Amino acid sequence: MQTLKHNSIAFFKRNKEVLRVVLAVCMVVAGTLHFLVPDPFVKIVPAPLPEPEIIVYVSGIFEILGGLGLLVPPVSRRAAWGLIAIFILVFPANLNMAFNDIHIDGIPDGWWFQAIRLPFQAVLIAWAYWYTSFDDNPDRASILPGFPKSDRS
Repeated sequence: MQTLKHNSIAFFKRNKEVLRVVLAVCMVVAGTLHFLVPDPFVKIVPAPLPEPEIIVYVSGIFEILGGLGLLVPPVSRRAAWGLIAIFILVFPANLNMAFNDIHIDGIPDGWWFQAIRLPFQAVLIAWAYWYTSFDDNPDRASILPGFPKSDRS
């Protein structure tokens, strides 16, 4: 069991930058979908909130900015904190979808899906949190060519 734990930790350390890019791409894609196909997102915004369309577009902007920000060393730590905030702020929409049985085409309806989907928010928060600490990795993922890879933000 100790070997499995050691191997898991080693895997994540070795692949931290690959996983940074994966999270960044996922957030940019998710944010872009808020603009390309807003209706499913609008549908799950809790009813008491005003202007669901605006909420969807604003959250999409912040998801895109957060994803890109993970790959910009001077702001990547702040971007990671921003993504954590987004994951927390959109959780009520996920709860609304689960508890009110809101159907969205192409997404499974069952309780089993919600049982996986809702706790996955904690995984996303932990994943983003991983990038909130100082990082001076010289091989750090960056979309800024030739930019110094250290993060002092």
